[in-house]
Amino acid sequence: MENISKLPLLGDKFPELTVKTTEGVLHLPDDFKGKWFILFSHPGDFTPVCTTEFIGFAKNAEKFKKYNTELIGLSVDQVFSHLKWIEWIKEKMGVEVKFPVIADELGIVSKELGMLHEKKGTNTVRAVFIVDPNGILRLMMYYPQEVGRSVNEVFRALIALQASDENGVAMPENWPNNDFMQDKVIISPASNMEEIEKRKKSEKNGEFECKDWWFCYKNIK
Repeated sequence: MENISKLPLLGDKFPELTVKTTEGVLHLPDDFKGKWFILFSHPGDFTPVCTTEFIGFAKNAEKFKKYNTELIGLSVDQVFSHLKWIEWIKEKMGVEVKFPVIADELGIVSKELGMLHEKKGTNTVRAVFIVDPNGILRLMMYYPQEVGRSVNEVFRALIALQASDENGVAMPENWPNNDFMQDKVIISPASNMEEIEKRKKSEKNGEFECKDWWFCYKNIK
């Protein structure tokens, strides 16, 4: 398998792909129109770090669903391997994997999404792609094979994106648990003098708080 990968770009339409999964054929992103979805790759079935990640995602799958989000796994293993591994996780670890897992045997999806990194071998790295209901790629994360991901961080990033879209604001570090701002969100900086003066008046009226006119923040419901 020729190890050539493209790097997708944030804000681009997620590429149209027909994939074979443990739950049948899927057409991405069209089969998830109107929903968010998270596609995450793992290096290989029946490996310890990947098993811990799948357990983490599986245990939190319903939490993602509550935020209109579906999970999709992927590796270059065959469907047979995926199915046997999922069965093993249920029997040995007591956790049921209820989301589809893509069998990217030829590496077509992995190359399209930049999951194959030449200096990290022929298996997929640990990539995460968050795609919005319009099929737009909103966030990417890449981890090496030797470091497992935090499912909590993937979830935090998802709800931050959704809250940002809903309220037209930006999110501080580790929102909604920022050490300084807690769950407050950031208002875009003023771009002219008129806006600066409005900010000063709004702050006095208690609409939001400011450290300066370029650093203002507020609560959201």
